Amino acid sequence: MSSVSLLVLGWALAAVMMAVLWAVQRARRDAGVVDVGWAAGLGLLAIVYATAGSGPPLRRALIAVMAATWSFRLAWHLLTDRILGKPEDGRYQTLRARWGARVQARFFVFFQVQALVDVVLSVPFMVAMRDRGSLGAWGVAGMVVWVAAVAGEALADAQLARFRADPGNRGRTCRAGLWRASRHPNYFFEWLHWWAYVLLAAGSPMWWATLVGPALMLYFLLKVTGIPATEAQAVLSRPDYAEYRRTTSAFVPWFPKKLGPGARASGSGTAT
Repeated sequence: MSSVSLLVLGWALAAVMMAVLWAVQRARRDAGVVDVGWAAGLGLLAIVYATAGSGPPLRRALIAVMAATWSFRLAWHLLTDRILGKPEDGRYQTLRARWGARVQARFFVFFQVQALVDVVLSVPFMVAMRDRGSLGAWGVAGMVVWVAAVAGEALADAQLARFRADPGNRGRTCRAGLWRASRHPNYFFEWLHWWAYVLLAAGSPMWWATLVGPALMLYFLLKVTGIPATEAQAVLSRPDYAEYRRTTSAFVPWFPKKLGPGARASGSGTAT
C-alpha cells in the first residue's frame, strides 16, 4: 500500500475513533477522553502501518512495538490519572463554559482535529518503517533514546502520582525526583521520545519528514495545550507555584535556582 493510501486509511480510522469518543464525551460530560484517544491513536496507527505498509518486516515490527508501547502506556496513564473517578479536567471545563450552547459542535471539531494531528505525528513511524537500510549505530542510538524517554516519562508520572496520593500534599506543588529539576519532566521526555524515530530513519531519503514529530510536539507543549494550559491551572490552584516557577526550569531538567531571603519572602505560599 502506498504512503498516501496508508495515511488516508489512518485518518479514516482515527476520525471514526474520535467520533466515538466525542459521543462518549457527550454522554459522560468529560472531554478528557480526547487525550486518551489521541495517545492511543498513535499506537494504533503504528500497528496499521506495520501491518499494511512496506519495509523490512523486522524493522516494521520493531517500530510498531516501540510506538505502541509508548502510546498505550501514556493512554493508560491518562485514563487512570485523569478520567476514571475524576472530575473533568479544568481545561475542558473552561472550554465548556466559554463555548456555551455551541459546545458540542465545537468539541466535535476539536476531536476531529486531534485525529488529523495523530495522522501528521504518525508520519515518522511510517518513514522509519520504510527505510530499507540496516539499523546500524543510528538505529541503536534511536532505541537508546526511546528507552530513556519512556523510562523518564513513566518515572515522572509515578513520582507525581505518589506525591498526590499523600493527603498531606493537597494544594502543594510536587518537587520530588525529576520534578525538582523540571516543572514538566513528563512533557520533556514525551518530546524526547520523538527523536528516537528521527534516529531510526537516519539515512532514509525521507528522513527529514520525521522531524515533524519533535517539531510539532515542541510547539504544542510549549505554546498550545501543554505548559500554558497546565500552568494557568496550577497558578490558580496552588499557592506555592509562583516560587516553583521562579526556581525551576520549565522544560529541560536542570539544577534549580536558589532564591535569596528577600526573593523567598516576597513569594506567596509555602515551599515544599
